[in-house]
Amino acid sequence: MPVIVVANPKGGVGKSTFATNLAGYFAAQGHKVMLGDTDVQQSSRAWLALRPQALPEIRAWDIEDGHVAKPPKGTTHIVLDTPAGFGGKRFDKVMQIADKVIVPLQPSMFDILATQDFLERLAERKKKKQVDVGVLGMRVHTRTRAADQLQNYVENLGLPVLGFIRDTQNYVQLAAHGRTLWDVPPGRVEKDIEQWQDVIRWASRV
Repeated sequence: MPVIVVANPKGGVGKSTFATNLAGYFAAQGHKVMLGDTDVQQSSRAWLALRPQALPEIRAWDIEDGHVAKPPKGTTHIVLDTPAGFGGKRFDKVMQIADKVIVPLQPSMFDILATQDFLERLAERKKKKQVDVGVLGMRVHTRTRAADQLQNYVENLGLPVLGFIRDTQNYVQLAAHGRTLWDVPPGRVEKDIEQWQDVIRWASRV
């Protein structure tokens, strides 16, 4: 049962957007998925409350005061959303259960500087084979100078760039109705689904 943690100590980088859509992908494949949220704002839990019952089920995974409830039998995948300022004891506890960590990161210098220490900590854990780590470029188009700069920076840390997710209103509109890319006709979000293929392959590897 893989536990995939979506983390970045900087807020506003798209963690909840990515976490909910990743959970939505696994659910669409018929897996028994739980979505956890360590953020006091409980963005992912609020999104689950909007999700229509007719869609593939994603269950909430309760995490309170750093205590992780044991998932019910039959759960096959867990996606864990994390808050801004993620670190300290909470970071250590989550890393104890994490199989993979995906770091959504925007290519601005401010975002990179705010995340630098966090990425270096994760890179050390990856070297020690404590957890598998990848970085996902958010709100950036491929084949741009910004994408190249982000990729060079991340690879110098010894971490892979899993892909790039463009800035589009599709995510905003779907989230408002508790939906993901995988809950609408593929033709409507074809460009977005194409961008997800590499990160899905990485996240799906056990």
